[in-house]
Amino acid sequence: MFPGNDIVAVDSPVGRLGLSVCYDLRFPELYQQLRFQHEAQILLVPSAFTTITGQAHWEILLRARAIETQCYVIAAAQAGKHNEKRESYGDTLIIDPWGTVVGRLPDRISTGITVADIDFSLIDSVRAKIPIAKQRKLIEFWKSASL
Repeated sequence: MFPGNDIVAVDSPVGRLGLSVCYDLRFPELYQQLRFQHEAQILLVPSAFTTITGQAHWEILLRARAIETQCYVIAAAQAGKHNEKRESYGDTLIIDPWGTVVGRLPDRISTGITVADIDFSLIDSVRAKIPIAKQRKLIEFWKSASL
């Protein structure tokens, strides 16, 4: 198995989905591409974070991706102990474009389905209040300087 290098977004009955997986969450530029070049409205992030990295980074990274892209984030999370050396953190979440957790399983290691409404008017409202698509500065704008 080899990592892919294609950025993938698809139209679906529930909106335009930006696809990613697990470790991709640590690379915000992928999500910027999904939002601005591929017009994603909902980002999908199925993952199997370890307990250590999950406790420290899982929710904060997901909320950051939702806020900085102004998209919903749906993050299905593998949970539980697999063997003596591997335990996945869990904590399946749905986060709105404002960064609010709007769906979560009862506890982080639960098995089940969490549901939340995808409110397209909220996406539009957040994007109108903070119009980053219009005010975005590409990397070429910034000057590099060392002090």
